[in-house]
Amino acid sequence: MTVYFIGAGPGAPDLITVRGLKLIESCPVCLYAGSLVPEEIVSAAPDDALVMDTAPMHLDAIIAQIEQAHIEGKDVARVHSGDPSIYGATAEQMRRLDALNIACEVVPGVPAFAAAAARLKTELTLPEIAQTVIITRTGMKASSMPKGEQLEVLGQSGATLAIHLSIRNLVYVREALEPYYGEDCPVVIAYRATWPDELYIRTTLAEMKDAVRAAKITRTALIMVGPVLGDVEFRDSDLYNPDYSHVLRNRGKKKVKA
Repeated sequence: MTVYFIGAGPGAPDLITVRGLKLIESCPVCLYAGSLVPEEIVSAAPDDALVMDTAPMHLDAIIAQIEQAHIEGKDVARVHSGDPSIYGATAEQMRRLDALNIACEVVPGVPAFAAAAARLKTELTLPEIAQTVIITRTGMKASSMPKGEQLEVLGQSGATLAIHLSIRNLVYVREALEPYYGEDCPVVIAYRATWPDELYIRTTLAEMKDAVRAAKITRTALIMVGPVLGDVEFRDSDLYNPDYSHVLRNRGKKKVKA
């Protein structure tokens, strides 16, 4: 018996991986985060499968369901939104499973920041503009941020930022980042990326609070900050530069004799 932690992707049902979908189709138990995982995905479970929304459940109740499946020898599809490695609360579940000697595997999914970038047709790493993407959040009602991971520190990098779980903390986001990015730095608010009601607001650090208030967005939104999100000039990379040689395109390679 195995518990499969499956990343369902950002919202669009067809963005789940082939591996993840096949596991949902085969597992007799499916536990899914109903607040963020579309029902179309878990509808692929077998007709006689136990399908349970874990949104209203606490950790002990979830583990109890998995323990029961273990007793019955039934594999479990544990379906989370996005990618399980990012703000998925999967580590605490796997810790419990380790203590119970219940095997588990993880199936990655498309994270929200990647889905948003795709919808925006934007590369988050541009030559000499930004070569780093930082995935982070701000401290609010949930756990506090570890020392050194506050926006005042991360902002010094000038990297492209993907800030989760912070749409109600925009005043702090602006105050923390403005000294490093400037008030006119491009910002994209990605609301429910790839869902049918998705919305992308292009704004700036100075104007994002008013823009979000006008759109009446209070949850399920990602804040993306950085010059790459605007109309910025950048040079071509060396990847396809004809004058740049590498192991797959070596200018010094000897010609094959006829």
